[in-house]
Amino acid sequence: MSIEQHVRTRTIAAAPEAIFAVLSDPAQHSRTEPTDWVRGALESNPDKLTRVGQMFGMEMFHVNAGRYEIDNKVIALEPNRTIAWQPGQTENGTWGSGGWWWRYDLEPVDGGTAVTLTYDWTDVPEAVRAEFGGFPAVPVEFIDESLKTLDAYVTG
Repeated sequence: MSIEQHVRTRTIAAAPEAIFAVLSDPAQHSRTEPTDWVRGALESNPDKLTRVGQMFGMEMFHVNAGRYEIDNKVIALEPNRTIAWQPGQTENGTWGSGGWWWRYDLEPVDGGTAVTLTYDWTDVPEAVRAEFGGFPAVPVEFIDESLKTLDAYVTG
């Protein structure tokens, strides 16, 4: 099976700690996205993301689906270096995922931090692909715009 993902990197003139503080706070996730797709955390004062396996809920909006909620599971976390989550849904107490995930890798560089954003849909089953009208759900330009939005928020 081939890898299906968008990967983009942008250097942000900020320390990894400042960027990670935004990425590890679900209440700030809407500040990482160029549209209103990510609306906000479901909890009014959500816990910071500190460990693999941690769950956090987000209010979302898509033009084709309207408002919906998503239950994300942290799948990788190394403070100030890496954070990744897999969106899914919880039904009857059981969480399940459609197979895609988002990951940020932070690397200190001269002038700030190289932030690499990966959106991977390699493991999305055919039935889910059909249900969502195909993958990727966003073009590669969306990843560039997300990094640009994060940059503007962190350095603004």
